[in-house]
Amino acid sequence: MKKIILTVFTLVALVSCQSDQAYEDLNKDPKNPTEVQAEFLFNSATKSLFDQMTSTNVNNNVFRMLGQHWTETTYTDEANFDLNGRNITQNHWSELYRDVLLDLKTARENTNSDVELTQAEKDSRNAQIEVLMVYTWSHLVETFGDIPYTQALNPTEYVLPEYDDAATIYTDLLSRLTTAIPDLNGSGFGSADPIYGGESDNWKKFANSLLLRMGIRIADAPGLSSEAQAAVTTAVNGGVFTSNADNASLMYSSTTPNTNPVWVDLVQSGRSDFIAANTLVDIMNDLDDPRRPYYFDQNLGSGVYVGGPYGDNNSFSSYTHVGERMLDPTNPASLIDFSEVSFYLADAAERSLSGTPAMAEGFYNDAITASFNDWGVPDVASYLAQSDVNYATAPGTWKEKIGKQFWLAMYNRGYEAWTAWRTYDVPTLNLPAGSGLPVPTRYTYPVNEQNLNEANWSAASAAIGGDEQTTKLFWDVN
Repeated sequence: MKKIILTVFTLVALVSCQSDQAYEDLNKDPKNPTEVQAEFLFNSATKSLFDQMTSTNVNNNVFRMLGQHWTETTYTDEANFDLNGRNITQNHWSELYRDVLLDLKTARENTNSDVELTQAEKDSRNAQIEVLMVYTWSHLVETFGDIPYTQALNPTEYVLPEYDDAATIYTDLLSRLTTAIPDLNGSGFGSADPIYGGESDNWKKFANSLLLRMGIRIADAPGLSSEAQAAVTTAVNGGVFTSNADNASLMYSSTTPNTNPVWVDLVQSGRSDFIAANTLVDIMNDLDDPRRPYYFDQNLGSGVYVGGPYGDNNSFSSYTHVGERMLDPTNPASLIDFSEVSFYLADAAERSLSGTPAMAEGFYNDAITASFNDWGVPDVASYLAQSDVNYATAPGTWKEKIGKQFWLAMYNRGYEAWTAWRTYDVPTLNLPAGSGLPVPTRYTYPVNEQNLNEANWSAASAAIGGDEQTTKLFWDVN
């Protein structure tokens, strides 16, 4: 009996002598951890970025309409450039700051505090984080202009962050990206990386292609010619995309919640809100463009394509619908692709930033060919031989030739279609039938910024020339 009593008391003593950690753990919610693994945060932020840039939900993303590849049917406010009725600019701003940048920042902090990682592993992961952060920051600058940057992502210290000068941010981003590229070695986040699965060579091509894009973006910006030259030269020497296999793409799943968000908006929702815009369809009809049956449905009959008047209250059944690929829940989305990169190389050649103007035709042909190959369209040679397409005979300046085909190739890449138009000022976009408003050249600042961060919003608005949809940003000087 004494042995039994002794055993009981011994167990009680052992339990009572345990660390307070056991009791502290009882107060932790396992479904809401206070520290999330860096791998999860990186993966989540990456998917949030792809979803936001790909979505066609009118509450979040209307770039397909700003580029006038699509227009609306029943509800036409967004096609008529009402960007604040649904808080579109607010939602875009919040998604990128909160669900992309802040998650990436936390992923970096958790990576650096992980004692099980070697310094080389930390450097590799941080470099991948940096590439996505630079991508996101540069997009915000190109979309809004001056934005909170140095005081952003630090709400405990800066509740109302000041806005930084857009050009200054951009040059800092170029420096950050250039510094990160040499650290893109090893497997990084490995299987938690949904873009390349940790393949370092692909990440380097992605980073260099982004650097090329950013260099071309500021090629006309006053006072930034040397930065543009350095970025383009470094990118080309470092190695950019050389095929569609290099594209920075996310492969979506056939099951929710990992389906392509366009499928969610067009199929799962059961709605008929979008049709092809006449702006795009008319130009492709004039060129007898072989991509039409791949971009669009033939719901009006074989070989018949009629775009809805942009911004009008269109009948869904009367106009051309989007194509079958857009209805596929597994359709991949890209942040940057080989076609886009090849157009930048053509631009760089014409400016003698990399190569000579004589090389531009080859890159131009590569860009169009990449678009055809990506969509599975045969016989690109016949299209390139057309007098209105052939680089030597197509009408207009080199900027107009590149810009028009760039815009055509960015179908399913709404932001880049709109930005190609902002960069090259072609093609001529339509005024919306309802409002007649000019095409926006930027997003206005979110209403919350005006209400809650008024002093800094006011200063930023004055600095860029007014918080208007038609204000030209520092890089958009043509």
